[in-house]
Amino acid sequence: MKRHIKQLTPLLLILLLLISFTSKAKLITDQLNRTVEVPDKIDRAVVLQHQTLNLIVQLNRQDTVVGVLSSWQKLLGKDFVKLAPNLANMPMPGDLTSVNIESLLALKPQVVFVANYAPKEVIEQIEKLNIPVIAISLRKDISSEADKINPTMIDEETTYNEGLKEGILLIGNVLNAEKEAKDLIDYTFKNRQLVTDRLKNIPQEKRVQVYMANPDLTTYGSGKYTGLMMEHAGASNVAAKTIQGYKQVTIEDVMQWNPQVIFVQNRYPQVVDTILADSLWQNIDAVKNKRVYLMPEYAKAWGYPMPEALAIGELWMAKKLYPDLFKDIDMQQQADKYYLEFYRTHYQGM
Repeated sequence: MKRHIKQLTPLLLILLLLISFTSKAKLITDQLNRTVEVPDKIDRAVVLQHQTLNLIVQLNRQDTVVGVLSSWQKLLGKDFVKLAPNLANMPMPGDLTSVNIESLLALKPQVVFVANYAPKEVIEQIEKLNIPVIAISLRKDISSEADKINPTMIDEETTYNEGLKEGILLIGNVLNAEKEAKDLIDYTFKNRQLVTDRLKNIPQEKRVQVYMANPDLTTYGSGKYTGLMMEHAGASNVAAKTIQGYKQVTIEDVMQWNPQVIFVQNRYPQVVDTILADSLWQNIDAVKNKRVYLMPEYAKAWGYPMPEALAIGELWMAKKLYPDLFKDIDMQQQADKYYLEFYRTHYQGM
């Protein structure tokens, strides 16, 4: 009997060492400033935030995703599945602010990504199951604003720029995609600098007046990334002086602002038709001068920064506003280069 125990002991030691090795964990800090312990290697992630899902695809880690939020197609667009075909039949155990615990447990996730504004009780509900929860905001907020959809920002530029970098690096760290995360950040901010350099001699008072048209006369004022996107592209957001966040305005407001250019997000093509068909819009300069533009999918002006919006969306916008300054820029080539690098496919005008 003793001889058998002695023979088994080295094997047991090896097994214990293997178990210890495979169960290694690391501590990370999420964007709610929470310290979370996650497994060192993750191959089963549930993603309940659309921006995080988009970034995971760009970091080429979509094979780790086993469940997604139910509104992903609505929020990322019906064509996003072309960039990540495995999403087509993916289980959907929750959404931005809710979770079905039974459905979640069935997926056996090692980590769950949520939005920073997910209800505290939802986060606690998941954590009680001993499943790590990572909150992503893509903002670097002061503590009191970290869990808000429309936070008050002391410095919007720093909040979004540093928050985007931090969020990408955080996702990359959790999913062992550190190099891919760094490459994405480097590409994004290097390309953005091209626009900044070409617009540096245009004074603020001579910048094009722009309105972002959403359904039902909703738009973005200050405190949203869309305003910064316009600013980086050389535009002046006509709504920024009057409203904060995402708000509904009146046609009288738009008439008073009288924008020179109107942009409409790719996900709302019907808004272009509404503007062009409605007599109330016809005396606005942007309509009179046929400068109402449907933005390409990659611009992603969703109130949150996304890398392709910074890298190529702002460039597209700047070229529409100041075509003479960007004559040499072929946007199809720019988009194709980005999509090949980070989506591993050619851009097809989705």
